[in-house]
Amino acid sequence: MSDRAREFIDFWVENCIHAVEQDHTAGASQDVPELSRRLIEAAKGQGIPEADLRAAIGDIAAYIEELLRAANSVENERRTPT
Repeated sequence: MSDRAREFIDFWVENCIHAVEQDHTAGASQDVPELSRRLIEAAKGQGIPEADLRAAIGDIAAYIEELLRAANSVENERRTPT
């Protein structure tokens, strides 16, 4: 695994993984295959091969799905009245 791949993944996640909009307005994509494809393509554009991504995070789709689940959970908790 390259540090460059890990740094790229962290940057991409920060900018591309967000909770679903709760008020049904157009918002962040929750489509795991689409987000997986975007990550792979963006990394290729930076000269980072898919193999390096997989070495850093394992299954790309599973990784993105878990990040979306966590982001949505945090957003749901934030919106839940206490």
